[in-house]
Amino acid sequence: MTHRFPLTRRLATLLLTATALGGAIPGAARAETIRVAVGTQDTTINCATGGLLIRELKLLEKFLPRDGKYKDATYDIQWRNFTSGAPLTNEMVAGKLDLGAMADFPGSLNGYAFAKAGRRSLFISVLSGSVRGSGNGIVVPKESPVQSFAELKGKTISVPFASTSHGLLLRAVKAQGWEPGRDVTIITQAPEVAGAALLANKIEAHADFVPFAELFPWRGFARKIYDGAQANAPTFHGALADGDYAEKYPEIVTAYLRAAIEADRLIAAEPEKYSELIERVTGIEAEVAYLFHGPLGLQTRDVTWKPEYRQAVKTSFETLKFLKKADSDIDLDRFVEDRFIRAASAQAGLDYEVRLKDYAPLPLAANDAATGQPITDPSRVAQLWIRGEGKVRHYASPEGALAALAKLESQGSEARAFYAQDRGTGIKLFANQAWFVRDAKGGLSAFLLKGDAQAYAAAQGGDVIDFAAARAGQARLSAR
Repeated sequence: MTHRFPLTRRLATLLLTATALGGAIPGAARAETIRVAVGTQDTTINCATGGLLIRELKLLEKFLPRDGKYKDATYDIQWRNFTSGAPLTNEMVAGKLDLGAMADFPGSLNGYAFAKAGRRSLFISVLSGSVRGSGNGIVVPKESPVQSFAELKGKTISVPFASTSHGLLLRAVKAQGWEPGRDVTIITQAPEVAGAALLANKIEAHADFVPFAELFPWRGFARKIYDGAQANAPTFHGALADGDYAEKYPEIVTAYLRAAIEADRLIAAEPEKYSELIERVTGIEAEVAYLFHGPLGLQTRDVTWKPEYRQAVKTSFETLKFLKKADSDIDLDRFVEDRFIRAASAQAGLDYEVRLKDYAPLPLAANDAATGQPITDPSRVAQLWIRGEGKVRHYASPEGALAALAKLESQGSEARAFYAQDRGTGIKLFANQAWFVRDAKGGLSAFLLKGDAQAYAAAQGGDVIDFAAARAGQARLSAR
């Protein structure tokens, strides 16, 4: 005899049987809403490929997994912006964020904070950095007579406490053989407060992270007198993940880094376009963003865990202990985790091992805008960003760029920015704030520090001049 159950009873029976057998109707158990909550630092522009650009270009949506166990998943993508790493860490530890971007020093504090809470965070990738230390810097008020860090003995220096620039400042003090509190007074001051203090000459010096040591001089009320490269202490910005989240959703963490790699590819191809986007979102001028993200930039975008960046994490943690912000060690090999960025690199068709060994800055493959000849010496490159033009013009030398600028200005054009490379360190500079050495043939070499220019002139011959004198001298030559 055939029993005919009503349709609803037959479905119920099938469901009960599947449950009893430990199975499920395909896809039913996988249907879930997965939060992807990312903490960004939009104004810390070297985090752009791990936050701002991913969000604004909707790259995360492009790479999130949609098959396998994620076939029926719905994503709840959340973005939170912070001005520094410490409050971002607080939100991660509180379980309100799954991923975040910050520098080595606050990143180490993130790892320690998770450990104190009985949990674990992972430093999953580098985003941008400098193995020499460029990016952090120290500035003084524009009219200050101070030209070098050594002249700050006995003075007060402000810095955002527990930031990567705090670590830089302490290393610079130590390199001078000074003691904080005895030879120099260090006080805490956020970037937005320090900017007003520098403008009003209420602070003698200020140390800060990306991009403020360049932004304040660009805005005309400060001068940079120390770059992190002088400390030769590696520094970087990178991405972190909640360890539990990463173990539960490794494919999502990999997708986030895949989006970061795509953001890196886009800004490498069109740095002017995306520097403009950064300005629209943050208010930080595109000229400053290009200083970092353009070819031969002040820092190098790099996703690989180079030994120097691992050492930066170790040094940061040691500094935290010195500051009594940490009282126990952290397992560096468990904290720095490269399996996700290796997976993302493979998906993007990148050879991680090749990039790991590559220390070159973002290259400049260009011809001189005036002569049409290939540019071969990056140490003398100069660049002009002309107002109204979408692309930066490249020149083989500062004197060539100055000659071109004089001609362009005579035709009614105006420069948005003039960039030069420090002849000694190779770091990118705003030329109007640089010192130059003019040799007997009229050739110019740029330097951040007057002392470096003087040493070069003494060794190689030539006169030390400022940007105004360099412009005037080139104008005289062009008039002949």
